Amino acid sequence: MNQPFILLVEDNPDDEELTLLSLRKHNLGHEIVVVRDGVEAVEFMAGEGQYAGRDLSEMPVVVLLDLKLPKLDGLGVLKRLRADPRTRRQPVVVLTSSSQDADVIASYQLGANSYVRKPVEFSSFMEAVGNLGLYWVLINTPPPARAPTI
Repeated sequence: MNQPFILLVEDNPDDEELTLLSLRKHNLGHEIVVVRDGVEAVEFMAGEGQYAGRDLSEMPVVVLLDLKLPKLDGLGVLKRLRADPRTRRQPVVVLTSSSQDADVIASYQLGANSYVRKPVEFSSFMEAVGNLGLYWVLINTPPPARAPTI
């Protein structure tokens, strides 16, 4: 890859397409890697399974994580990412249609950096995801790749 990228963890093809369209519309030139279930997301981040041998020095600028995923839900993914010292500080934004307070609370308790509800209306969705991408790619300062573990 050798360039900054975004990891999108999304199983819904329509939401995937809208998210990709929105990020591109806002001129984010970053590559967007898409995985479609929770197990695949964990394997990608850990360089395991079909991603064995992936260069783990190249991590996404941000992970956009849906909660309702097959095989392993988004909360399970978040829990595993935070349990692994290699991904503990990885910026993760929960991007989901869930408006349940329990999901918001659980996401933050497990270490989500942000929780964003997917707007239902097309233009609102495009604006929200575009702004989200701009913030995490252009404004936010991520932790150094080799930051010491505390």
